[in-house]
Amino acid sequence: MHLARLVWSPRLLEYDFGPGHPMSPTRLDLTMRLIEALGLLDQPTLELANAELASDAVIETVHDADYVAAVRHAGSTLEPDVARGLGTDDDPLFAGMHEAAARQLGGSVDLADALWTGEITHGVNVAGGMHHAMPGAASGFCVYNDAAAAIRRLLDRGAERVAYLDLDAHHGDGVEAIFWDDPRVLTVSIHEDGRTLFPGTGASADVGRGAAEGSVVNIPVPARTTGAAWLRAIDAVVPAVVREHRPQVIVSQHGCDAHGRDPLSNLNVSVDAQWTAQRWVHALAHEHAEGRWLALGGGGYAVSDVVPLAWAALVAEAAHVPLERGSELPAEWRAAVEAMGLEAARTLGSGEVPFRSWRDGYDPADAVDRAVQATRRAAFPHWGLDPLLD
Repeated sequence: MHLARLVWSPRLLEYDFGPGHPMSPTRLDLTMRLIEALGLLDQPTLELANAELASDAVIETVHDADYVAAVRHAGSTLEPDVARGLGTDDDPLFAGMHEAAARQLGGSVDLADALWTGEITHGVNVAGGMHHAMPGAASGFCVYNDAAAAIRRLLDRGAERVAYLDLDAHHGDGVEAIFWDDPRVLTVSIHEDGRTLFPGTGASADVGRGAAEGSVVNIPVPARTTGAAWLRAIDAVVPAVVREHRPQVIVSQHGCDAHGRDPLSNLNVSVDAQWTAQRWVHALAHEHAEGRWLALGGGGYAVSDVVPLAWAALVAEAAHVPLERGSELPAEWRAAVEAMGLEAARTLGSGEVPFRSWRDGYDPADAVDRAVQATRRAAFPHWGLDPLLD
């Protein structure tokens, strides 16, 4: 049995909003080129599988049937449906929109199936992580919500507890909305404060509803948060709530747009810090979910010097293949990047990011610490945890 499975098809590059749009398929192309150049596809612990189209029935486990029909119609006629978010500046129309988005979603759902049956231990879909899509509308470059569909498949297959961890710079609002009142799903999102970044949601006081109160956890950090402070925030919240939830599967979204070079956020989280967070999520899966881990892509718009590095590291992590931080990137990959007229990164990060553990004490004068403590006060009591001590 292969330990990890990466879903991929060149047809995933057809999810293309057109020239000038931030979500360029180039970011996926360069990611897969780097994964290959690093020799990851030759590792016995990683297998490659095709990304198949999801059926309407599968998509409709998280989306309204009339919305799915609207996406198909818009992608064939190129007639905008602005009320459903189709044909906006964020989500321009393109031919074959339904099929391209259905392939993203199908890849994640198939990985969820393989995880639950024990066919694989880890699954990765770097083209997935479309966390903003709502049941009846496209939003924030996301047409279909593959993360939510994968979680729904796990629940339908019998999972009683799933943890969703969202590391994107933007709040994981679509997944949160779909499972807002479902206590089986813990959704944790660390993101730039909605007062300074799309989608404007994800306040620390938002904790879910009814029997699910406390199963929604939001960590909105201020603009300009560094990688060290970002890791401190994760360390202060995520392990504790995951431990209490006792998930059978961890689904994580690894949008890398929190990086300082990303044009669509105001955070300053290095590739090295993101790599550390990937390692932590992986460890949580082995500690609490018998290793069952589904890792998805997401945002990330520094297409040549951040996204490929972050997601190649994610695939290596899932395959249990150690990569040396600061190592020089393959010359053939750098040449391919430069042939596209883009700037190529030279090294795979630069080294570990030192951070101060929350156990070392809370600093009320620090803006990130204040944000973290607000989250702990809002969420921890629902889990029987002390916001000051646990």
